[in-house]
Amino acid sequence: MASKNQSEYQTDPEKSNGGGVNGASEERCPIEEVALVVPETDDPSIPVMTFRAWFLGITSCTLLIFLNTFFTYRTQPLAISAILMQIAVLPIGKFMAATLPRNEYSLFGWRFSLNPGPFNMKEHVIITIFANCGISYGGGDAYSIGAITVMRAYYKQGVSFLCSLLIVLSTQILGYGWAGMLRRYLVDPVEMWWPANLAQVSLFRALHEREPKNSGMTRMRFFYIAMAASFAYYALPGYLFPILTFFSWVCWAWPHSITAQQIGSGYHGLGVGAFTIDWAGISAYHGSPLVAPFSSILNVGVGFIMFIYIIVPLCYWKFDTFDARKFPIFSNQLFTHSGTKYDTTKILTPQYDLNIAAYDSYGKLYLSPLFALSIGSGFARFTATLTHVALFHGSDIWKQSRSAIKNAKLDIHAKLMKNYKQVPEWWFLVLLIGSIVVSLLLCFVWKEDVQLPWWGMLFAFALAFIVTLPIGIIQATTNQQPGYDIIAQFMIGYVLPGKPIANLLFKIYGRISTVHALSFLSDLKLGHYMKIPPRCMYTAQLVGTLVSGVVNLAVAWWMLESIENICDVEALHPDSPWTCPKFRVTFDASVIWGLIGPKRLFGPGGMYRNLVWLYLVGAFLPVPVWVLSKIYPDKKWIPLINIPVISYGFAGMPPATPTNIASWLITGTIFNYFVFKYHKGWWQKYNYVLSAALDAGTAFMGVLLFFALQNEGKNLKWWGTKLDHCPLASCPTAPGIVVEGCPVF
Repeated sequence: MASKNQSEYQTDPEKSNGGGVNGASEERCPIEEVALVVPETDDPSIPVMTFRAWFLGITSCTLLIFLNTFFTYRTQPLAISAILMQIAVLPIGKFMAATLPRNEYSLFGWRFSLNPGPFNMKEHVIITIFANCGISYGGGDAYSIGAITVMRAYYKQGVSFLCSLLIVLSTQILGYGWAGMLRRYLVDPVEMWWPANLAQVSLFRALHEREPKNSGMTRMRFFYIAMAASFAYYALPGYLFPILTFFSWVCWAWPHSITAQQIGSGYHGLGVGAFTIDWAGISAYHGSPLVAPFSSILNVGVGFIMFIYIIVPLCYWKFDTFDARKFPIFSNQLFTHSGTKYDTTKILTPQYDLNIAAYDSYGKLYLSPLFALSIGSGFARFTATLTHVALFHGSDIWKQSRSAIKNAKLDIHAKLMKNYKQVPEWWFLVLLIGSIVVSLLLCFVWKEDVQLPWWGMLFAFALAFIVTLPIGIIQATTNQQPGYDIIAQFMIGYVLPGKPIANLLFKIYGRISTVHALSFLSDLKLGHYMKIPPRCMYTAQLVGTLVSGVVNLAVAWWMLESIENICDVEALHPDSPWTCPKFRVTFDASVIWGLIGPKRLFGPGGMYRNLVWLYLVGAFLPVPVWVLSKIYPDKKWIPLINIPVISYGFAGMPPATPTNIASWLITGTIFNYFVFKYHKGWWQKYNYVLSAALDAGTAFMGVLLFFALQNEGKNLKWWGTKLDHCPLASCPTAPGIVVEGCPVF
C-alpha cells in the first residue's frame, strides 16, 4: 500500500478525517449511497502522475480504442468495457513497482523516479481515466467515426483523412470545453452525485483496501467469485444457449398466432412474459441496474408500462394509428406504403441529395408504429427536460451563476479537494474556442464534403450550450441520460432538407459533443470522489482524448481502405462479418432526417404530423408536478416524479427491446429497493462490487468467445442458438399486405 491512510478508508463519521479537515457528521455527504460507499479520507502526498500511470494509461487507452473500433464494424459488434483494463493493469502495476529501478533522474531540472514506491490507488484511478477515453470519448458510441464511415462507405464520398481527423478531434475537444465550463454546476455540488461512479469507487476499494479478517467475506474475494461465476455463465447466452437472451415462452404456447407472437416476442414484439437471464442483455441499453437509484428505476418503469402495455397496443390494435397494421409492430426498418422495405437508392442523386421527382414517383416513407411513437417520445422528452430543470433546479443554477456557490456549505469531499490546485477556467476556454475555430474552418475549407454552412455549425454549438446542463443534471442525479438526437436532426433537417451529410455533422456537433462533455464530467466526479488532483485529471483527460481520437480514426480508415465492400451487405460475401449494423442505423437516420427531411414526414400533410404536438405536451407535463411539490412540501416523494426520466422508459426502442428494459427494471428493483431496504449492510459492502464483477466476467468471456470461436467461424446451430422462436412476430396484420413468410389476410 502507498500509505497507511490509503488502506484505512472508512465511512465511520467519527473517524473520517484527513488532509486537515475534520470529518464531523454534519459535513458528510447527504446522499446516503455516497456516504456509504465513498472514502472520506485523503493523503495528498500520494504520487499520481507517475511513469507507471503514463505508460499503463496510454497503453490501455490505445488498446481499448483499437479493439472497440475494430469490433464495431462487425455483424455482431462487441463493446469492451474499460473495466477490463481496470482489472488487468493492477498486477502489471504491482509488477512494475517490484521491478523498476528506484533511482531518481533529472530532466531539464525536473526530478522524477520510474518507481516512486508501491502501486497506489490514485495511480490506478488515473490509468482508468486514460482508459475511459478509449471508451466514452472515442470509441464507445463512435458516432463521429460512424459519420465518417457513412460518408465513405455508404455515400462514397472522397473525404480526406485530415478533414476526418479534424471532425473527430474537434468534436471531442468541444465536449471537453463544455465540461470545463459546467464543473461548478455538475461536479462541485453535493446533489450532483453521478450514481454510476459508485460502482467504480467500490471496485477500487475492493482491489486496494485491506479488510479486517473477522468482517466476513472480503470485497476482493467476493469480486473474484462473482466475476468467475459471471465469466463461466456467459458461455451459455454468449455461445452455447443464446436463447437465454430472449426467452419468449408465449410463442411456444401459440406457435400459429401472429397476435400472440407480437405480444410475446422478446426480440420482435412487446415482450409480454418474455425475459432475459443474460447480464449483457439486462445492462445493454440503460447500463447496470445495480447503480441506478430506485427513484430513477421507478420513473423509468412508469414510462415503460404506459408506453408498451397501454399506448402501443391501443395505437396498433384499436386505432390503427399511422396505418400501423401494414407493418411489423416492432422494427427499425423503413417501409413503403405496401409494407415492403424502402429502397433509398431509388431516390438519390449522384451527389447523394434527394431526387424529388424520384421520391414523388416511388412513394412516401413509413415507419413501424413503435418506431414512430418512440420518435414522438423524443420530442416530448426534449422539452420536458428543459422545463423540469428550469422549475426544479433553475433557482440553484441562477445562484451558482452569481457565484453564490463560493459561500455554499461544502461536504467532506469538497473540503478535501481544497488541498489541491484547481484548474483555471481559461484552460478549458482555450480548448473550447480552439475547437470552435477548427470546426468553422471545416465549413470553409471542406465546404463540399461537410455540406454544413458556418451558420449551421454555430447553430449546433448553441444547441449543445443550451441542453448540456439540463441533461447533465438529469444524468448526475438519476443515472439516465435523456437524448436529443432526434431533435438535433429534426431541426437541421427542416432548415437544410435534402442534405444528409450536413444532418450527420450537425448531430455530431450539436448532440455528440454533449455526450463527450457528460463523459468528461462523470470522470471529473470520479476524480472528486477519489481525491485526484484536478490538474492531473485535466492532463490525463486531454492526452487520452487526443490519443483515442487519432487511433480511433486511424483504425477506421485502415479498415475502410483494406476491406473490400465493407458495410455493403449486397456486395459482400454472405459469410462476411463486416456488415456494420450500427452504422447502418446511422445511415438510415441520415435518410429520414437529412435526405427526405422532417417536413415531408412531420410537416403539414405528413403521415406523422400529429407527433409534433408532443413538443408542447412535454413542455407542460413537469408543471403540475412542480406545483404539487410547492403545495405539499412535506411530501418528499413528489419531487422524485421526473417526467424526462419517465419518458426515458421507452427511449432507444428500437434497437432496445421491451425485454431488455423490463429485465433491467426487475433487477434494479430487487437490489436497489428490497436489498437496499432490508439488507443495507450487504448492499453497502457488495452491491457495486457485484455490478463491476458482472460487467468484468461478461466482458472477459465475450472477448474469449470472439477470438477463440466466433472469429474463426465456429458457430453453433441448433434450437437453443436461435434468439427468438417467434417467426410471425414481424408480420403485418392489415388485409392484402404481402410479406414473404407471413400469411395474407
